[in-house]
Amino acid sequence: MESLFRELQYIKGVGPKRNQDLQKLGVQNIFDLLWYVPRAYFNRSNLSAISDLSPDTTVNLQVRVLSTGHNRTGRGFHIFKALLEDDTGIITAVWFNQPFLANIIKSGQEILVTGKVDSRYRELQLHVSAYEILDGELSEFNVVPVYPLSGSLNQKSLRKIMQFVLQNCLPDYPEILTPAIKEKFGLTDIHTAIHNIHFPQSAESYLQARKRLAFEELLLFQLSLEKYHTQGQLVENCAVHQDKTDLYTELQHKLPFTLTHDQEKVLQEIFADMESPRVMNRLLQGDVGAGKTVVAALAMAKAVASGYQAALMAPTEILAQQHYLALQEYFADSEVVLACLTGGTPLPERRMILQAARSGEINILLGTHALIQEQVEFNNLGLVIIDEQHRFGVRQRALLSQKGENPDVLVMTATPIPRTLALTAYGDLDLSVIHELPPGRKPVKTRYLPRSARHQAYEFTRQLIKQGEQAYVVCPLVEESEKQDLQAAITLYEELSHSIYAEFTVGLIYGRMKADEKDLIMQRFKSGQVQVLVSTTVIEVGVDVANASVIIIEHAERFGLSQLHQLRGRVGRGSHQSYCIMLADARTEEAKRRLKAMEKSNDGFELANEDLAIRGPGDFWGVRQHGLQELKIASLVKDIDLIRSSIEVAGLLEPEYIQSPIMNLYIKNKFKQSNEIARN
Repeated sequence: MESLFRELQYIKGVGPKRNQDLQKLGVQNIFDLLWYVPRAYFNRSNLSAISDLSPDTTVNLQVRVLSTGHNRTGRGFHIFKALLEDDTGIITAVWFNQPFLANIIKSGQEILVTGKVDSRYRELQLHVSAYEILDGELSEFNVVPVYPLSGSLNQKSLRKIMQFVLQNCLPDYPEILTPAIKEKFGLTDIHTAIHNIHFPQSAESYLQARKRLAFEELLLFQLSLEKYHTQGQLVENCAVHQDKTDLYTELQHKLPFTLTHDQEKVLQEIFADMESPRVMNRLLQGDVGAGKTVVAALAMAKAVASGYQAALMAPTEILAQQHYLALQEYFADSEVVLACLTGGTPLPERRMILQAARSGEINILLGTHALIQEQVEFNNLGLVIIDEQHRFGVRQRALLSQKGENPDVLVMTATPIPRTLALTAYGDLDLSVIHELPPGRKPVKTRYLPRSARHQAYEFTRQLIKQGEQAYVVCPLVEESEKQDLQAAITLYEELSHSIYAEFTVGLIYGRMKADEKDLIMQRFKSGQVQVLVSTTVIEVGVDVANASVIIIEHAERFGLSQLHQLRGRVGRGSHQSYCIMLADARTEEAKRRLKAMEKSNDGFELANEDLAIRGPGDFWGVRQHGLQELKIASLVKDIDLIRSSIEVAGLLEPEYIQSPIMNLYIKNKFKQSNEIARN
């Protein structure tokens, strides 16, 4: 197999220049080239006739170019057009923002085009997604691969290189699946699969190839995570928690409520990990308001009772302060020393906290990214908790863990993830889930209204405020610009405080506000001195005010489904019936689908499945997860059955085989970017 990792420069048809261009595409060796799958195909056995075209269909055409032209729109978009004909008719083809095509596509050429048929001004147009100028090289293939290109590469040269590699190097590619596994899951052999993903013999052979290679990717992904998971557990001198005081029992007895069945079950799983001679790496999922904070508090109580320190890192100062206040109440009558360290902590207080954490005087330290700064040291860190973990990278999680000697790690998220996806994306973590909400919680009534009904929404909210309840108003996301988001918040604040809600006290909170200013506003809102809180999405997580019973989300169409659900979670935490009003001008089907899903369901896990189906896994968390960006074929949305099968097969393989040189080499090269991230 090692021959597959040779440089490409000396492969027939490559050379130094093309090798550089392939490197830019992430293709470093023969192995990478075999996995460099086409982005599209021209299927000459499935050509359409222009006279048969109808709107909203994707078609392949073999046509002649009659004429070309280009123009620029008022918004600066460049449009290149070509008038195309076959034996049955004529159609205009359109390419957007590709002005260079004027030097490539010429009258008289015969080309293959793939695109979507659109109807404009009662005429059909073809919006082209791929094209190919025909020459003799294509005549031998019915189905022609179309690859992403760079620099000097063109489709013709890359296809010839690929054919050479398939013929001369593919035989060295190892088959990692046994005949029994291939038969059980209906998988073709690896050589046939790789050949047919590049040059499919038929639609059936392509589907079989895709299935096998998607399975191969998912299996390797599972094995790579299992490898890291095993390595993480096989360490010496890890924290083993054995209670030396009654702190945990005392805290549980003091709770003003009874834990739900799910909370009890999750605590048993966490405590089993903490008491074992292996490092805990556990993901705790729970919907908004499911009670993860009390689980974290009880886990920290066990750590402190065992003689260790605990640390909790949150993504925002507001959430860190919220946890700090909650834990102060939980540990009020104990000798547990807590502190909170954020970017806004004054320097004298910061110095005292750093010294006390280093000496062991502080038992529980909470904070933001400030906890992973080099100056922060612990005396005996035994438990690390990361809240809203999707806001942190893998490396940030590791940096906090490195401040202790192999401490147990619990990561928590209120962004529900479909279980199969969670097992794939977080295969290096054990999974615990809280489904139940605390008893007595009323579902939040959710409505999507057009912005033309804005007055009615604010008037409805006025009546609730008059009854003594409070409201959040979330300003719209403008774009990837904090300054513009802030300006939108200020504009909305001025409108509400000077006009719509002039008779009430309106507050404003945003991300870049100084920590003490945020604390003051939140305290005034909690105490009821502020009736209406205007906010950016800084209140998306963690803020808990029981008397707030309504949230109005302006321009809700600009928010993702997960973010909308998080925002809705700010209300419904008290005894009042609560409401979420989404004001939106939803013009796309995707936006309408998100808003209707919010109206139909309060279940975060159900919404997570819908969100995944709408957006796909690429931006599901807002940050890239280990290895997911390197999946070339497998889809975490479409290949759920293959994910389950890969998890099953990964569990059947012998550890010696997983750790063998051939598998180490295979996994190392398949997930190069992730391995690089892990090393850094």
